[in-house]
Amino acid sequence: MTLSELENMRRQCLEEVAGAEGSAAVESLRVKYVGRNGLIPALIKAMKDVPKEERPAFGKAIQAWRAETEEALAAKAGSSAEESVEADLTLPGRWFDLGVEHPLSRVIAESAAIFGKLGFTVADGPELENRFNNFTALNTPAHHPSMDRSDTFWFGEDCLLRTQTSPVQIRAMMGNRPPVRVICPGRTYRRDTTDATHSANFHQIEGLYVDTLPEKPVSLADLKSVLAYFAREMMGDGVTVRFRPHFFPFTEPSVEVDFSCHVCKGRGCGVCKQSGWIEVAGAGMVDPRVFEHVGYDPSKVSGYAFGFGVERIAMIKYGIPDIRWLYENDVRFLSQLA
Repeated sequence: MTLSELENMRRQCLEEVAGAEGSAAVESLRVKYVGRNGLIPALIKAMKDVPKEERPAFGKAIQAWRAETEEALAAKAGSSAEESVEADLTLPGRWFDLGVEHPLSRVIAESAAIFGKLGFTVADGPELENRFNNFTALNTPAHHPSMDRSDTFWFGEDCLLRTQTSPVQIRAMMGNRPPVRVICPGRTYRRDTTDATHSANFHQIEGLYVDTLPEKPVSLADLKSVLAYFAREMMGDGVTVRFRPHFFPFTEPSVEVDFSCHVCKGRGCGVCKQSGWIEVAGAGMVDPRVFEHVGYDPSKVSGYAFGFGVERIAMIKYGIPDIRWLYENDVRFLSQLA
């Protein structure tokens, strides 16, 4: 090959690049001339066959050709991209699927709206709590199993991941004088992953209403009416509420709260285990010793508290059989709740 033949190939290459139309044609020429197996790299590899005295001239010519070709291709590629953008401006807009609210976020938002109609405000607090707020102020006995390291995530002797959102109620009372009417939604933590209905982290919504005596006494009847209203608003008009005696350290008297099964209307089915009822919440009148811990005079105030699991409500409301589905971020599952 002579330098004259090399110059003819260079001229033909640049003419083809100059006449290329569209990004596909430009890419094709890039592969043909400067790609890994293109013409110019092949000529560089063939330099070993060129007579030694002619190699400098050939090498200089080929490198100049390569630089000129790459510059011309880059200019053509930029021009094609601009033309493509301008063409796209005349096309119809692209529609993207909207995301859906996570079922847990939806239940929390709906609950806040329902209780908001009754005068409750939303209170928040830290997930990393101290022993006093999480246990002592809630009248929890020192030997209670929930304080054991096998049940609770401890960090030292006085720091733990909260096991309930009740500490937010303690903070609300310590920071305010009655009346106090709050709900406390948030994430909580316990060492419990025993089955498809339990998780080491879960969400609760707890409520608290405290007012002064004797002007505005708060009774168990008030608590029942509030939870009955919440049940109807969340699950539908046909749902009723049942109270069963129970024990909680921070309320006295204490009750378990059941909602009639909204699936079978109380007749019995697989969801309610043929009982017609679904256990939903714990509640009761605030124990006087809790008032003492937060600086309230038990003889001058009365109040009730309640708490329920957000996951439990979501699983019942949307027919979700496994709590783990709520945390896997599987679009196939979440898209069904649109």
